[in-house]
Amino acid sequence: MRPTLPRWAGTLAMKSAAFIAVMCCALAALLGVLVHVSVTNQTVGQARDLALSRLQDATQAYEAGDTLLPGAGVNPEGLPARLRTLAVAGERGTMVSSHQGRPTMWAAGPAGGHRALAVEVDYSQQARTIAGLDRSILWSSALAIGVTLLVGAFAVTRVTRRLHGTAQVARQISAGALDARVNDPRTKDPTRPQDEVAAVAAALDSMASSLQGKLLSEQRFTADVAHELRTPLTGLHAAAELLPPGRPTELVRDRVAALRTLTEDLLEISRLDTGREKLEVDTEELGALVGRVVRASGTDTEVRIAQDARVETDRRRLERVLGNLVTNAHKHGASPVVLTVDGPVVTVRDHGGGYPEYLVAHGPQRFRTEGGAKGHGLGLTIAVGQAEVLGARLFFGNAVGGGAVATLHLQ
Repeated sequence: MRPTLPRWAGTLAMKSAAFIAVMCCALAALLGVLVHVSVTNQTVGQARDLALSRLQDATQAYEAGDTLLPGAGVNPEGLPARLRTLAVAGERGTMVSSHQGRPTMWAAGPAGGHRALAVEVDYSQQARTIAGLDRSILWSSALAIGVTLLVGAFAVTRVTRRLHGTAQVARQISAGALDARVNDPRTKDPTRPQDEVAAVAAALDSMASSLQGKLLSEQRFTADVAHELRTPLTGLHAAAELLPPGRPTELVRDRVAALRTLTEDLLEISRLDTGREKLEVDTEELGALVGRVVRASGTDTEVRIAQDARVETDRRRLERVLGNLVTNAHKHGASPVVLTVDGPVVTVRDHGGGYPEYLVAHGPQRFRTEGGAKGHGLGLTIAVGQAEVLGARLFFGNAVGGGAVATLHLQ
Protein backbone atom coordinates (compact mmCIF):
# COMPACT_ATOMS: atom_id res chain seq x y z
CA MET A 1 0.00 0.00 0.00
CA ARG A 2 1.34 3.42 -0.97
CA PRO A 3 2.02 5.80 1.94
CA THR A 4 -0.36 8.71 2.35
CA LEU A 5 1.41 12.04 1.84
CA PRO A 6 0.33 15.28 3.50
CA ARG A 7 -1.71 17.70 1.39
CA TRP A 8 1.11 20.26 1.14
CA ALA A 9 3.37 17.62 -0.44
CA GLY A 10 1.24 17.67 -3.57
CA THR A 11 1.50 21.39 -4.32
CA LEU A 12 3.58 22.60 -7.23
CA ALA A 13 5.48 25.02 -5.00
CA MET A 14 6.58 22.26 -2.62
CA LYS A 15 7.54 19.94 -5.46
CA SER A 16 9.55 22.70 -7.13
CA ALA A 17 11.23 23.65 -3.86
CA ALA A 18 12.11 20.02 -3.16
CA PHE A 19 13.49 19.59 -6.69
CA ILE A 20 15.57 22.78 -6.45
CA ALA A 21 16.86 21.79 -3.01
CA VAL A 22 17.87 18.31 -4.17
CA MET A 23 19.59 19.64 -7.28
CA CYS A 24 21.40 22.36 -5.31
CA CYS A 25 22.57 19.87 -2.69
CA ALA A 26 23.73 17.43 -5.37
CA LEU A 27 25.58 20.15 -7.28
CA ALA A 28 27.13 21.59 -4.11
CA ALA A 29 28.22 18.12 -2.98
CA LEU A 30 29.74 17.35 -6.38
CA LEU A 31 31.64 20.64 -6.58
CA GLY A 32 32.70 20.35 -2.93
CA VAL A 33 34.08 16.85 -3.43
CA LEU A 34 35.93 17.89 -6.58
CA VAL A 35 37.50 20.93 -4.89
CA HIS A 36 38.31 18.95 -1.72
CA VAL A 37 39.95 16.12 -3.68
CA SER A 38 41.91 18.50 -5.90
CA VAL A 39 43.25 20.66 -3.08
CA THR A 40 43.88 17.69 -0.79
CA ASN A 41 45.83 15.88 -3.49
CA GLN A 42 47.89 18.97 -4.18
CA THR A 43 48.57 19.63 -0.47
CA VAL A 44 49.38 16.01 0.33
CA GLY A 45 51.55 15.77 -2.78
CA GLN A 46 53.64 18.75 -1.73
CA ALA A 47 54.05 17.40 1.80
CA ARG A 48 54.96 13.94 0.42
CA ASP A 49 57.58 15.42 -1.94
CA LEU A 50 59.11 17.37 0.97
CA ALA A 51 59.19 14.26 3.16
CA LEU A 52 60.77 12.10 0.42
CA SER A 53 63.35 14.82 -0.27
CA ARG A 54 64.34 14.85 3.40
CA LEU A 55 64.40 11.06 3.43
CA GLN A 56 66.83 11.15 0.49
CA ASP A 57 69.10 13.56 2.39
CA ALA A 58 68.85 11.43 5.53
CA THR A 59 69.67 8.28 3.55
CA GLN A 60 72.79 9.88 2.07
CA ALA A 61 73.90 11.09 5.51
CA TYR A 62 73.21 7.66 7.07
CA GLU A 63 75.19 5.85 4.35
CA ALA A 64 78.06 8.33 4.74
CA GLY A 65 78.06 7.85 8.50
CA ASP A 66 77.14 11.46 9.18
CA THR A 67 74.92 12.62 11.98
CA LEU A 68 71.25 12.58 11.06
CA LEU A 69 69.34 15.85 11.07
CA PRO A 70 66.54 16.47 13.63
CA GLY A 71 63.34 14.69 12.63
CA ALA A 72 65.22 11.73 11.09
CA GLY A 73 66.15 8.43 12.72
CA VAL A 74 66.28 4.68 12.54
CA ASN A 75 63.10 3.01 13.80
CA PRO A 76 61.99 6.26 15.44
CA GLU A 77 59.22 6.31 18.01
CA GLY A 78 55.78 6.88 16.51
CA LEU A 79 56.59 5.42 13.08
CA PRO A 80 53.40 3.71 11.82
CA ALA A 81 53.73 -0.07 11.79
CA ARG A 82 52.51 -0.45 8.22
CA LEU A 83 55.07 2.07 6.96
CA ARG A 84 57.86 0.36 8.97
CA THR A 85 56.92 -3.01 7.47
CA LEU A 86 57.06 -1.48 3.99
CA ALA A 87 60.50 0.04 4.64
CA VAL A 88 61.92 -3.18 6.11
CA ALA A 89 60.75 -4.96 2.96
CA GLY A 90 62.97 -2.63 0.92
CA GLU A 91 60.40 -0.12 -0.30
CA ARG A 92 59.96 3.58 0.26
CA GLY A 93 56.66 5.14 1.24
CA THR A 94 54.87 7.94 3.03
CA MET A 95 51.99 8.07 5.49
CA VAL A 96 50.14 10.67 7.51
CA SER A 97 49.47 9.87 11.16
CA SER A 98 49.16 11.58 14.52
CA HIS A 99 52.40 11.86 16.49
CA GLN A 100 52.65 13.61 19.85
CA GLY A 101 49.18 15.12 19.37
CA ARG A 102 49.82 16.68 15.98
CA PRO A 103 49.45 15.51 12.35
CA THR A 104 52.73 14.24 10.91
CA MET A 105 53.84 13.21 7.43
CA TRP A 106 56.19 10.23 7.64
CA ALA A 107 58.58 9.05 4.93
CA ALA A 108 60.52 5.81 5.45
CA GLY A 109 62.94 3.58 3.57
CA PRO A 110 65.22 0.55 4.19
CA ALA A 111 68.27 1.00 6.45
CA GLY A 112 69.57 -2.58 6.44
CA GLY A 113 69.35 -5.21 9.14
CA HIS A 114 65.55 -5.20 9.15
CA ARG A 115 65.57 -1.60 10.19
CA ALA A 116 63.76 1.43 8.78
CA LEU A 117 65.15 4.90 8.26
CA ALA A 118 62.38 7.47 8.64
CA VAL A 119 61.86 11.23 8.69
CA GLU A 120 58.89 13.18 10.02
CA VAL A 121 57.52 16.45 8.65
CA ASP A 122 55.03 18.63 10.55
CA TYR A 123 51.71 18.30 8.74
CA SER A 124 49.71 20.65 11.01
CA GLN A 125 49.59 23.59 8.62
CA GLN A 126 48.45 21.44 5.72
CA ALA A 127 45.77 19.77 7.90
CA ARG A 128 44.49 23.17 9.01
CA THR A 129 44.41 24.31 5.39
CA ILE A 130 42.31 21.29 4.34
CA ALA A 131 39.98 21.64 7.35
CA GLY A 132 39.52 25.33 6.62
CA LEU A 133 38.80 24.54 3.00
CA ASP A 134 36.16 21.99 4.02
CA ARG A 135 34.47 24.53 6.30
CA SER A 136 34.51 27.12 3.54
CA ILE A 137 32.98 24.62 1.13
CA LEU A 138 30.21 23.78 3.61
CA TRP A 139 29.38 27.41 4.40
CA SER A 140 29.49 28.54 0.77
CA SER A 141 27.35 25.56 -0.27
CA ALA A 142 24.79 26.30 2.43
CA LEU A 143 24.72 29.97 1.41
CA ALA A 144 24.39 29.11 -2.28
CA ILE A 145 21.58 26.61 -1.57
CA GLY A 146 19.74 29.13 0.60
CA VAL A 147 20.00 31.91 -1.99
CA THR A 148 18.97 29.54 -4.79
CA LEU A 149 15.98 28.33 -2.78
CA LEU A 150 14.86 31.89 -2.08
CA VAL A 151 15.18 32.92 -5.72
CA GLY A 152 13.54 29.69 -6.91
CA ALA A 153 10.72 30.00 -4.38
CA PHE A 154 10.09 33.59 -5.48
CA ALA A 155 9.97 32.58 -9.14
CA VAL A 156 7.80 29.51 -8.52
CA THR A 157 5.47 31.41 -6.20
CA ARG A 158 4.78 33.97 -8.91
CA VAL A 159 3.77 31.17 -11.26
CA THR A 160 1.73 29.25 -8.68
CA ARG A 161 -0.03 32.44 -7.56
CA ARG A 162 -1.19 32.97 -11.13
CA LEU A 163 -2.22 29.31 -11.39
CA HIS A 164 -4.18 29.56 -8.13
CA GLY A 165 -5.93 32.66 -9.44
CA THR A 166 -6.83 30.85 -12.65
CA ALA A 167 -8.13 27.84 -10.69
CA GLN A 168 -10.20 30.11 -8.44
CA VAL A 169 -11.82 31.76 -11.45
CA ALA A 170 -12.55 28.31 -12.93
CA ARG A 171 -14.28 27.31 -9.68
CA GLN A 172 -16.31 30.54 -9.75
CA ILE A 173 -17.43 29.81 -13.30
CA SER A 174 -18.32 26.25 -12.31
CA ALA A 175 -20.41 27.65 -9.43
CA GLY A 176 -22.38 29.82 -11.86
CA ALA A 177 -20.47 33.13 -11.88
CA LEU A 178 -20.17 33.26 -15.67
CA ASP A 179 -18.88 36.84 -15.65
CA ALA A 180 -15.73 35.85 -13.70
CA ARG A 181 -12.50 36.33 -15.66
CA VAL A 182 -8.79 35.80 -15.00
CA ASN A 183 -7.72 38.96 -16.85
CA ASP A 184 -4.04 38.02 -16.84
CA PRO A 185 -2.01 41.18 -17.65
CA ARG A 186 0.21 39.23 -20.05
CA THR A 187 -2.76 38.39 -22.29
CA LYS A 188 -3.58 42.09 -22.70
CA ASP A 189 -0.04 43.16 -23.65
CA PRO A 190 1.20 41.36 -26.79
CA THR A 191 4.68 42.84 -26.31
CA ARG A 192 5.18 40.78 -23.14
CA PRO A 193 6.27 37.15 -23.45
CA GLN A 194 3.26 34.80 -23.38
CA ASP A 195 4.01 31.86 -21.10
CA GLU A 196 1.92 28.72 -20.58
CA VAL A 197 0.01 30.20 -17.62
CA ALA A 198 -1.05 33.17 -19.74
CA ALA A 199 -2.17 30.79 -22.49
CA VAL A 200 -4.31 28.83 -20.01
CA ALA A 201 -5.79 32.06 -18.61
CA ALA A 202 -6.61 33.34 -22.09
CA ALA A 203 -8.23 30.01 -23.03
CA LEU A 204 -10.30 30.01 -19.83
CA ASP A 205 -11.48 33.59 -20.37
CA SER A 206 -12.39 32.80 -23.97
CA MET A 207 -14.28 29.66 -22.92
CA ALA A 208 -16.13 31.56 -20.19
CA SER A 209 -17.15 34.33 -22.60
CA SER A 210 -18.38 31.80 -25.16
CA LEU A 211 -20.25 29.80 -22.53
CA GLN A 212 -21.82 32.93 -21.05
CA GLY A 213 -22.98 34.08 -24.47
CA LYS A 214 -24.56 30.71 -25.27
CA LEU A 215 -26.29 30.46 -21.90
CA LEU A 216 -27.62 34.01 -22.10
CA SER A 217 -28.91 33.27 -25.59
CA GLU A 218 -30.59 30.10 -24.30
CA GLN A 219 -32.11 31.95 -21.36
CA ARG A 220 -33.45 34.69 -23.61
CA PHE A 221 -34.89 32.10 -25.97
CA THR A 222 -36.59 30.23 -23.10
CA ALA A 223 -38.04 33.43 -21.66
CA ASP A 224 -39.19 34.69 -25.07
CA VAL A 225 -40.87 31.40 -25.92
CA ALA A 226 -42.62 31.25 -22.55
CA HIS A 227 -43.83 34.85 -22.85
CA GLU A 228 -45.05 34.32 -26.40
CA LEU A 229 -46.96 31.22 -25.36
CA ARG A 230 -48.83 32.85 -22.49
CA THR A 231 -51.17 34.92 -24.67
CA PRO A 232 -52.39 32.14 -26.99
CA LEU A 233 -52.62 29.73 -24.06
CA THR A 234 -54.78 32.20 -22.16
CA GLY A 235 -57.11 32.39 -25.12
CA LEU A 236 -57.05 28.64 -25.56
CA HIS A 237 -57.91 28.17 -21.90
CA ALA A 238 -60.84 30.56 -22.18
CA ALA A 239 -62.08 28.76 -25.30
CA ALA A 240 -61.79 25.38 -23.57
CA GLU A 241 -64.01 26.61 -20.77
CA LEU A 242 -66.77 27.32 -23.30
CA LEU A 243 -66.79 23.81 -24.70
CA PRO A 244 -69.77 21.59 -23.80
CA PRO A 245 -69.25 19.02 -21.03
CA GLY A 246 -67.86 15.67 -22.12
CA ARG A 247 -64.81 13.48 -22.33
CA PRO A 248 -63.22 15.37 -25.26
CA THR A 249 -63.63 18.64 -23.36
CA GLU A 250 -61.93 17.16 -20.29
CA LEU A 251 -59.00 16.00 -22.42
CA VAL A 252 -58.63 19.43 -24.02
CA ARG A 253 -58.80 21.21 -20.66
CA ASP A 254 -56.26 18.78 -19.17
CA ARG A 255 -53.76 19.36 -22.01
CA VAL A 256 -54.26 23.13 -21.86
CA ALA A 257 -53.64 23.07 -18.10
CA ALA A 258 -50.45 21.04 -18.65
CA LEU A 259 -49.24 23.55 -21.23
CA ARG A 260 -49.98 26.46 -18.91
CA THR A 261 -48.07 24.74 -16.08
CA LEU A 262 -45.11 24.08 -18.37
CA THR A 263 -45.11 27.70 -19.54
CA GLU A 264 -45.21 29.04 -16.00
CA ASP A 265 -42.38 26.68 -15.02
CA LEU A 266 -40.28 27.92 -17.94
CA LEU A 267 -40.92 31.52 -16.94
CA GLU A 268 -39.92 30.76 -13.35
CA ILE A 269 -36.72 29.05 -14.49
CA SER A 270 -35.86 32.00 -16.72
CA ARG A 271 -36.32 34.36 -13.76
CA LEU A 272 -34.09 32.15 -11.60
CA ASP A 273 -31.45 32.07 -14.34
CA THR A 274 -31.19 35.85 -14.34
CA GLY A 275 -30.16 35.79 -10.65
CA ARG A 276 -32.25 38.85 -9.85
CA GLU A 277 -34.79 37.23 -7.55
CA LYS A 278 -35.32 39.11 -4.28
CA LEU A 279 -36.25 37.54 -0.97
CA GLU A 280 -39.16 38.58 1.22
CA VAL A 281 -37.85 37.25 4.52
CA ASP A 282 -40.06 36.61 7.52
CA THR A 283 -40.01 34.34 10.57
CA GLU A 284 -41.91 31.11 10.00
CA GLU A 285 -42.81 28.09 12.12
CA LEU A 286 -41.43 25.24 10.07
CA GLY A 287 -43.91 22.66 11.37
CA ALA A 288 -46.93 24.77 10.50
CA LEU A 289 -45.49 25.67 7.09
CA VAL A 290 -44.96 22.04 6.02
CA GLY A 291 -48.50 21.25 7.19
CA ARG A 292 -49.86 23.92 4.85
CA VAL A 293 -47.74 22.57 2.01
CA VAL A 294 -49.07 19.03 2.46
CA ARG A 295 -52.69 20.22 2.65
CA ALA A 296 -52.24 22.35 -0.46
CA SER A 297 -50.77 19.42 -2.37
CA GLY A 298 -53.88 17.33 -1.73
CA THR A 299 -51.75 14.22 -1.27
CA ASP A 300 -51.62 11.56 1.40
CA THR A 301 -48.27 12.63 2.89
CA GLU A 302 -47.27 11.75 6.44
CA VAL A 303 -45.77 14.65 8.41
CA ARG A 304 -43.34 13.93 11.24
CA ILE A 305 -42.08 16.71 13.50
CA ALA A 306 -38.98 15.42 15.28
CA GLN A 307 -37.98 18.94 16.37
CA ASP A 308 -39.83 22.05 15.31
CA ALA A 309 -37.91 25.23 14.49
CA ARG A 310 -38.44 28.89 13.65
CA VAL A 311 -36.58 29.94 10.52
CA GLU A 312 -35.93 33.22 8.75
CA THR A 313 -37.01 32.52 5.18
CA ASP A 314 -39.16 33.51 2.23
CA ARG A 315 -42.40 31.62 2.87
CA ARG A 316 -43.56 31.54 -0.77
CA ARG A 317 -40.27 30.18 -2.10
CA LEU A 318 -39.93 27.60 0.67
CA GLU A 319 -43.48 26.38 0.04
CA ARG A 320 -42.61 26.12 -3.64
CA VAL A 321 -39.54 23.99 -2.90
CA LEU A 322 -41.35 21.64 -0.51
CA GLY A 323 -44.42 21.46 -2.73
CA ASN A 324 -42.33 20.39 -5.71
CA LEU A 325 -40.51 17.76 -3.64
CA VAL A 326 -43.77 16.31 -2.31
CA THR A 327 -45.39 16.32 -5.77
CA ASN A 328 -42.36 14.65 -7.31
CA ALA A 329 -42.33 11.99 -4.58
CA HIS A 330 -45.97 11.06 -5.26
CA LYS A 331 -45.65 11.33 -9.02
CA HIS A 332 -42.44 9.38 -9.54
CA GLY A 333 -42.08 7.46 -6.26
CA ALA A 334 -44.42 5.27 -4.25
CA SER A 335 -46.34 5.53 -1.00
CA PRO A 336 -45.87 6.04 1.82
CA VAL A 337 -44.37 9.52 1.39
CA VAL A 338 -42.98 10.93 4.64
CA LEU A 339 -42.06 14.59 5.25
CA THR A 340 -39.88 14.98 8.35
CA VAL A 341 -38.90 18.18 10.16
CA ASP A 342 -35.83 17.93 12.39
CA GLY A 343 -34.83 21.45 13.36
CA PRO A 344 -33.78 23.39 10.24
CA VAL A 345 -33.51 20.14 8.23
CA VAL A 346 -36.49 18.91 6.19
CA THR A 347 -36.50 15.53 4.42
CA VAL A 348 -38.98 14.14 1.93
CA ARG A 349 -38.82 10.39 1.40
CA ASP A 350 -40.86 8.04 -0.73
CA HIS A 351 -40.64 4.26 -1.05
CA GLY A 352 -40.35 3.92 -4.81
CA GLY A 353 -37.43 3.00 -7.02
CA GLY A 354 -35.28 5.97 -5.94
CA TYR A 355 -33.65 8.76 -7.91
CA PRO A 356 -31.70 7.95 -11.11
CA GLU A 357 -27.92 7.75 -10.73
CA TYR A 358 -27.32 10.85 -12.86
CA LEU A 359 -29.62 12.92 -10.62
CA VAL A 360 -27.90 11.82 -7.41
CA ALA A 361 -24.46 12.49 -8.90
CA HIS A 362 -25.09 15.75 -10.78
CA GLY A 363 -28.48 17.05 -9.68
CA PRO A 364 -31.68 17.43 -11.73
CA GLN A 365 -31.44 18.34 -15.38
CA ARG A 366 -34.09 20.07 -17.44
CA PHE A 367 -36.17 17.91 -19.74
CA ARG A 368 -34.35 14.74 -18.73
CA THR A 369 -36.16 11.74 -17.27
CA GLU A 370 -35.32 8.06 -17.20
CA GLY A 371 -37.03 4.75 -16.71
CA GLY A 372 -40.16 5.71 -18.65
CA ALA A 373 -41.08 8.41 -16.11
CA LYS A 374 -43.41 11.15 -17.32
CA GLY A 375 -42.58 14.79 -16.84
CA HIS A 376 -40.18 17.47 -17.98
CA GLY A 377 -37.65 17.45 -15.17
CA LEU A 378 -38.51 21.03 -14.28
CA GLY A 379 -40.02 20.54 -10.82
CA LEU A 380 -36.78 19.50 -9.13
CA THR A 381 -34.84 22.03 -11.20
CA ILE A 382 -37.07 24.80 -9.85
CA ALA A 383 -36.72 23.39 -6.32
CA VAL A 384 -32.93 23.57 -6.58
CA GLY A 385 -33.05 27.11 -7.99
CA GLN A 386 -35.40 28.38 -5.30
CA ALA A 387 -33.31 26.69 -2.59
CA GLU A 388 -30.24 28.54 -3.87
CA VAL A 389 -32.16 31.84 -3.71
CA LEU A 390 -33.09 31.00 -0.10
CA GLY A 391 -29.45 30.25 0.71
CA ALA A 392 -30.40 26.66 1.54
CA ARG A 393 -28.78 23.42 0.42
CA LEU A 394 -30.78 20.68 -1.28
CA PHE A 395 -29.37 17.17 -1.56
CA PHE A 396 -30.74 14.14 -3.40
CA GLY A 397 -30.01 10.56 -2.44
CA ASN A 398 -31.45 7.08 -2.16
CA ALA A 399 -32.32 5.39 1.13
CA VAL A 400 -30.63 2.14 2.08
CA GLY A 401 -33.99 0.37 2.36
CA GLY A 402 -35.19 1.76 -0.97
CA GLY A 403 -36.83 4.98 -2.02
CA ALA A 404 -35.75 8.51 -2.87
CA VAL A 405 -34.70 10.99 -0.17
CA ALA A 406 -34.51 14.77 -0.69
CA THR A 407 -32.88 16.68 2.18
CA LEU A 408 -33.23 20.45 2.55
CA HIS A 409 -30.86 22.24 4.94
CA LEU A 410 -32.13 25.69 5.85
CA GLN A 411 -29.86 28.37 7.26
